[in-house]
Amino acid sequence: MKIGVQTGGVFELLGVDAGMRAIAEAGFETVDYNIDSQISYDGILAGRIGTPDVMAAVAPVREAAKKYGLTVGQMHAPFPTFRNDPVVDGHLLRVLDDCAAACEILECPHMIVHPAFLQYRDALTLEREWAVNLERYGAMIPALKRHGVICCLENMFVNYGTNSGHRKIIGACCSDPHEAVRYIDALNELAGEKRFAFCFDTGHALLLGMDMRRTLGVLGNRVECLHIHDNNALEDQHLAPYMGVMDWNAVIDGLKAADYRGNLSFETFNVLNVFDPALLPECLRLISATGRRFRERLEG
Repeated sequence: MKIGVQTGGVFELLGVDAGMRAIAEAGFETVDYNIDSQISYDGILAGRIGTPDVMAAVAPVREAAKKYGLTVGQMHAPFPTFRNDPVVDGHLLRVLDDCAAACEILECPHMIVHPAFLQYRDALTLEREWAVNLERYGAMIPALKRHGVICCLENMFVNYGTNSGHRKIIGACCSDPHEAVRYIDALNELAGEKRFAFCFDTGHALLLGMDMRRTLGVLGNRVECLHIHDNNALEDQHLAPYMGVMDWNAVIDGLKAADYRGNLSFETFNVLNVFDPALLPECLRLISATGRRFRERLEG
């Protein structure tokens, strides 16, 4: 069980080499590589981003990780992954295939790919959402097998506009753990082997008031990656643990209930917008220390 942090935010501030060095010096052992922050989503939509761009982004990351003794434990693919446009959606699938190839180059076992989700969740919409996701994740199976990658779905939310003009947060695809289990099991059956698992996002679950112990217990050993972060239960703030209102005891208990064996990876990029950038090393060291404390509790 390694302690990790996302590269998003750090690379934008310091660059790839200096960013990897800062992460390693803070005591982290692995990274969640945000390839989504290094390639232009507007470029993807316009059909300009493909293999050359993805591989150009990966090369310096691989070199810097090895230089500073870090592994790439998981990679966050570009998102959103569905636009309901056949041309764009076809290109998005080709970019995801390229990202699977990038994982192989980085020796990264897990790629996190957000599920497609539709705004309003009535029975008809859910049925269509299910069909869209099975088709799109199913189309990724050959690339996942070819490059030896596990694709992780993630629990999502959406800000939903009401008729009165107000907005509220509602659950989106895989926010319900039983729905997530159904997706993972169906996709692995479709693949004929284990090619799909789950990335549990603590902040997204907090926004929806989920019971952490029960939710993680239902997901069980399907959880192979984490996005650990905190918030005020109203906004997706991506703060460090204990900066929001999360019950971290419940999270630890839930991970124990799921018999979690993966890395403890923090998705806390917004800390760099809360604190003065000059305090980045101290912020990273605090997050790393928090990870080590969580590991002690999980392993002890």
